[in-house]
Amino acid sequence: MSEREKARKEFVASLRKRGVADERVLKAMARVPRESFVETEHEDIAFADQALPIACGQTISQPSLVGAMTAALKISSDHKVLEVGTGSGYQAAILSYLTKHVFSIERFPLLAEIARERLKKLGIENVSVIEGDGAEGLPREAPFDRIMITAAAPVVPPALTEQLADGGILLIPIGPVGEVQMLTRIRKIAPGVLKTDELMAVRFVPLVPGRNRAT
Repeated sequence: MSEREKARKEFVASLRKRGVADERVLKAMARVPRESFVETEHEDIAFADQALPIACGQTISQPSLVGAMTAALKISSDHKVLEVGTGSGYQAAILSYLTKHVFSIERFPLLAEIARERLKKLGIENVSVIEGDGAEGLPREAPFDRIMITAAAPVVPPALTEQLADGGILLIPIGPVGEVQMLTRIRKIAPGVLKTDELMAVRFVPLVPGRNRAT
């Protein structure tokens, strides 16, 4: 077993210890080389369970949180998924192994381009990275079976609940910027009827609307 394979095996074991139990999610996370999604100077701690800085003042979330959020979406292989906040591309890469297609919106052109290059290098072809305003969603591809928002907002942007399919699930950190937020799961159980569950306390960078609009 190579050192890299050993590191990934230990990585998955550490995720189990931190409560990530979904086998499909664990297999997806084992397949995605996290070291390919962090800055060069952080490659030696890529498997550490901590958030790391990336370009444009953003972060790549700690692996245990990525695992917990991915599991909370309960993704099936036939789902159409929208991610708001591509960042490094790491979360999108994991989602790509769980479903048929992922649309990911990123407001920073630099991050969008870097993510595209990383995904292409890894041979991941079922992720579309779009530059735009994540708060507006992606109307041209709606409805979505699952929506994951990897940035915090005081309330759920109305456009995103509108683009959620009936029976769909939306995941978003809700709360004030710079303070603890609540990771919230919203299910659309019928047209215009939403059920909300609070899952855990988290800290995310803010969802900032008003950039390029993805339509």
